[in-house]
Amino acid sequence: MITEERLSIPKRTTTRFFYMIAIGLVLLVAGLIIAATSGGGHGEEHGAAAGHHVAGWSQRLLANLWMNNVYFTGIAVVGVLFVAIQYVAYAGWSVLIKRVPEAMGSYILIGGVIMLLVFLLPILFTGHNTLFHWTDHSVHELGNPNYDPIIVGKSGYLNTPFFVIRMVAYFVLWFLFFKWMRRESLAEDLNGGLNHYNKSIRLGATFLVIFGVTSSMSAWDWVLSIDTHWFSTMFGWYVFASWWVSGLAAITLTVIILKQNGYMKMVTSNHLHDLGKFVFGFSIFWTYIWFSQFMLYWYANIPEEVIYFQERLGGNNNHYTWIFFFNLVINFAFPFLVLMTRDAKRQMIMLKIVCIAILIGHWFDFYMMIMPGTMRGESGFGLIEIGAALTFLGLFLWRFSAELSKASLVPVNHPFVEESVHHHV
Repeated sequence: MITEERLSIPKRTTTRFFYMIAIGLVLLVAGLIIAATSGGGHGEEHGAAAGHHVAGWSQRLLANLWMNNVYFTGIAVVGVLFVAIQYVAYAGWSVLIKRVPEAMGSYILIGGVIMLLVFLLPILFTGHNTLFHWTDHSVHELGNPNYDPIIVGKSGYLNTPFFVIRMVAYFVLWFLFFKWMRRESLAEDLNGGLNHYNKSIRLGATFLVIFGVTSSMSAWDWVLSIDTHWFSTMFGWYVFASWWVSGLAAITLTVIILKQNGYMKMVTSNHLHDLGKFVFGFSIFWTYIWFSQFMLYWYANIPEEVIYFQERLGGNNNHYTWIFFFNLVINFAFPFLVLMTRDAKRQMIMLKIVCIAILIGHWFDFYMMIMPGTMRGESGFGLIEIGAALTFLGLFLWRFSAELSKASLVPVNHPFVEESVHHHV
């Protein structure tokens, strides 16, 4: 007989999440103080002219807040996407683990608030957001030395009111579908039958269409528009691939940690094997998109196109070069080699190591997408970056765990729950 399984979050665990947020904020503030007094360039020790001190550390703060929020928001939305795909595909294997991705969407609301604040506050105080060159009014004024005809040509899409409207629309749609699908799932536990399941399929199918549009548009808005002159027709796919494999790694890692702590007793190596195949396969998919985009631009060698990769590969800012190649090693070579065998995909320790590596690796992937365009050669990797990452990780884990503990980890009245219990590959 299949019974409910409730997750009990010990008070000390929640306290640890708040400690993580507090330590992150302390490191962030300490890093900002060091950067402000030493110039805030490459690492905390790099010196610069006094007039650039404030611009350096404030820009670096904004860039880190933006980058981390984009990364964790993507993981949260992928949780909703994963559930939608399972419903539309009539999947049975994933029923026992679906409460994990279901709860990941709880961060979406926090992500939306933070993103609006990080975008709008600099505009309210200074007139434009320095992360986004196109928000500077002077680039639109004919005759102004800063006038930029390329940005003016894109101003029908890249303008502050429309940008904010789109941002609000993305988050409202994502959060509503998270709440609707979560509500139907929990109601199914109480009422049983097929009504809630059929409604979830319709919601999932609608969300897939909405996500298909909003994921690419948000990637253009939040990441691509930082490098306003550059464009890539593959960029929406690239950001999606990074978000998707990060989300899969987060789901797999959570399932393993829960199982190691005595929960999810009915989850077997067969379920882990399927999750491992997803992580393995989509690591290769991300690499395929990465290489296709890089190879086409690099081979064509058109100056205004290849500048994107020159900024990341060397030139005057060669502190990005090691991250560029580290990206390939940790996000492709490592998971590819470790998870190649069937046995590796069924072992919790192997999957755990790979998932942690992928989550770190794709954080660096977003670092490479955002930092060169916002900080140029003045970025660094120090207390600011570590502090911001810890703060957002703590926030995400706090919301995620709180949502996960609100319902049974086993969807007892799901029509395919028996199929999932007896799943074998």
